[in-house]
Amino acid sequence: MARDMTAETALSIDPVLCLQHGEAALALLRLADRSLVYASAAFERLLPPPERAALLAGLDPARPRREIEMRVGSRQLCLDISLRLLEGAAAGLAVLTLTDIGGQREAEYMLDSYAKLAERHARDLEREKTRAEKLLLNMMPRSVYEELREYGTTTPQRFEHATVLMLDLVGFTEMSMAREPSQLVAELNDIFSAFDRVVELFGCERIKTIGDAYLAVSGVPEPSPEHVVNAAKVALRMRRYLDRRNASGPQEWKCRIGIATGPLIGSVVGIHRYVYDVFGPAVNMAARLEATAKPGEILLCNNAMLQLGGQFEIGPAQMVELKGFGSCAAAALIGEQRHA
Repeated sequence: MARDMTAETALSIDPVLCLQHGEAALALLRLADRSLVYASAAFERLLPPPERAALLAGLDPARPRREIEMRVGSRQLCLDISLRLLEGAAAGLAVLTLTDIGGQREAEYMLDSYAKLAERHARDLEREKTRAEKLLLNMMPRSVYEELREYGTTTPQRFEHATVLMLDLVGFTEMSMAREPSQLVAELNDIFSAFDRVVELFGCERIKTIGDAYLAVSGVPEPSPEHVVNAAKVALRMRRYLDRRNASGPQEWKCRIGIATGPLIGSVVGIHRYVYDVFGPAVNMAARLEATAKPGEILLCNNAMLQLGGQFEIGPAQMVELKGFGSCAAAALIGEQRHA
């Protein structure tokens, strides 16, 4: 390459240029015709003559610092271009510095990829956490779940005033043998989902389903002075839902419901598989009343019958034989009282 001055003369113009000489990709550029006065060995290696001409022609003193990408042979380079104008005796010249920032860009890309991967993992973890929370909330009341999450364990609680509702679908066993399984389960899911909404509407809690049986409580885990009333309203709406479903569907669904009041103990049981359950005589009595009830009937224990007096229409009391309880007074819940 023809040069108007020696490398030593060019480097003597600027002490900084002297310090950067060596393996720095530096060149001394004459701005008027974009010709090189001097180029370091690193500059020569980084940018061979065929690609050099295009880069020099595109230099703009008004943009002294910019980044470009260009192909040099088989390599794709990402270059940081710095153009520093000289003054005084060197006016009209500029120091051109080329820095290959491909490695830096690759590192930034890798860091960005790792950051996005970490964010995705965090989102996946949060999604799994939310799903686990929903699953646990399907197994236990929210207040019990929050205690379990906070302390890793729960304390069994006794509820002095609570009401248990036990529902069973009539003829489901025979139906399960005669109908296509997926269709039958889909209908059962629709029915129980509707029951869940009714239970939640009146501040009750679904405890579990066992096949076609549905167990819910009122006054647990949040005590309520209206526990019997709320359970009665839930039972009536469950029956009404099935009546309306039967009016528009080919399959007739009937239920039997037993309602009993009394003290309960509520607790999470199990270590590897958590289940929230309730225990007490009222649970057994509700199950016995349900088994005694006729299809479509809601049967109340004596305590529930006495507490609902005046607010609901209740049939005459009758003595029924309940396994484990002997002869007990019970009555059918007909509906809510209509006030003028």
